[in-house]
Amino acid sequence: MIFILAGGTILMRLNDFHVQDYRAFLQYFAMVTGTIFCSWMVHGYLRLHEPKNVSKQLRPIVRIAAGMVVACFLNYLSVMLVPRRFIFTDNVFHNTYADFLRIIIGAFFISMICHIVWSSLAVSIMLQKAQLENEHLKQAHLRAQLLSLQQQISPHFLFNSLSTLKHIAHDKGSKDFVVQLSHVYRYLLNINEQQVTKLADELNFIDSYLYILYQRFEGDLKVQIDIPEQYHSYLIPPLAIQLLIENAIKHNALSPEMPLLIKIFIQNETVTVSNTLQPKKYPVESTRLGLQNINERFQLLFDKQITIVHTENSFTVHLPVISHDRYYH
Repeated sequence: MIFILAGGTILMRLNDFHVQDYRAFLQYFAMVTGTIFCSWMVHGYLRLHEPKNVSKQLRPIVRIAAGMVVACFLNYLSVMLVPRRFIFTDNVFHNTYADFLRIIIGAFFISMICHIVWSSLAVSIMLQKAQLENEHLKQAHLRAQLLSLQQQISPHFLFNSLSTLKHIAHDKGSKDFVVQLSHVYRYLLNINEQQVTKLADELNFIDSYLYILYQRFEGDLKVQIDIPEQYHSYLIPPLAIQLLIENAIKHNALSPEMPLLIKIFIQNETVTVSNTLQPKKYPVESTRLGLQNINERFQLLFDKQITIVHTENSFTVHLPVISHDRYYH
């Protein structure tokens, strides 16, 4: 900006160099440099410290006006303090209306150029940040799938095999188990490319997942789900609740005398997953990758963090949810 405005003007005056003192060129270059630099810094400061009592629509006007004031002051100061012999003849200030108007118009254009360049940089940074967050989100989603599957196996192959097993099974218990297991893997296949899912779909998947767990642990596991229907259309990263259930089973002892109780309910616009705390005699080493993955996805998708509350008797995780309209608009 400095070289375009100052350098361009000086180049146009080179024909007059033999009659103009070189100090006038230096004074003009110094004036433009100082004016642009200070206006640029004012714009930057006001972008970093935006006035909270001013609406977003008025903030650009405030920045432009502040930049103009600084540019006008420096321009006026330079022409008043610098001796006239060091100023280009057409820039000498005579305290006329035209001179004031010339300073104001020049300050406006300098401030406006600073605003445009700053805005372009801000948009460029936002685009780069969005691309980076999108890439992080893809990686987090992939890690979530790996954490849930835990095996290098083709879901398509397994799903087709389960469909075949359902037809050849004879007793109702076996058929029901295969059907629910098929629902689990169908969901895993369907959300393969999705970043968010409806809470209703996630809960249907959890029902099938819990059916399988009940067959495995029988009365050792109890899960209570209380999610009002008004929240079923809200969005949540897929497999978030399932990973918390899996985490609770992994780190706690289960027995008929002390069944593990897991509660899933709504609290303060969050899906809350809470389990009783009854650690195993030989604790399983935790990498905390599951919780880290969940938190990372919530940050990237909703710009919110999960909340973990660890007490002597319980372990609770609050998952923020967001409405469909708010997420897509």
